[in-house]
Amino acid sequence: MVDVVTILAVALLVGGVVGTVAPLVPGGLLSLSGLYLYWWHSGFADPGTLTLAVLTLLGVLTVVAELFGGSIAARAGGASWTTTTIATVVAIVLMIVTGPLGLLAGLFGTVFVVEFVRGRDAGGSARSAAYAAGGMLASTAIQVLLTVTILLAFLVAVFIL
Repeated sequence: MVDVVTILAVALLVGGVVGTVAPLVPGGLLSLSGLYLYWWHSGFADPGTLTLAVLTLLGVLTVVAELFGGSIAARAGGASWTTTTIATVVAIVLMIVTGPLGLLAGLFGTVFVVEFVRGRDAGGSARSAAYAAGGMLASTAIQVLLTVTILLAFLVAVFIL
């Protein structure tokens, strides 16, 4: 028989997957919350220690990708830390106002403009902006894969094994 806490834990894990593509929802933290809620509810017995450690590592990697994926990609494309900081703030504001498309456009546009003002190189600015936008999209894809893996591994470990 499945109880309320188990349902809540699975709902948090599913929310983690959804949160990776929904703006301002911390998917990795939701996944970790569901995992640890169930672990606590089971008397710290289920899932086992190794499974818990591996899923925790995947959850932490999800959080790191969420927080730093776009910035790391922008830096790889040649943007400065100042540029990535400004672009992050602008992108978040635009995301709140216009949604995910605003986030992407705000990030790309801000990186391009700030880098162009800094170096007067349109090609380099476009490259940095493309890296930042691509990095953000890749970060989202990685987060989805990690949270789906956490969810499926949890379901297998708890309900099948």
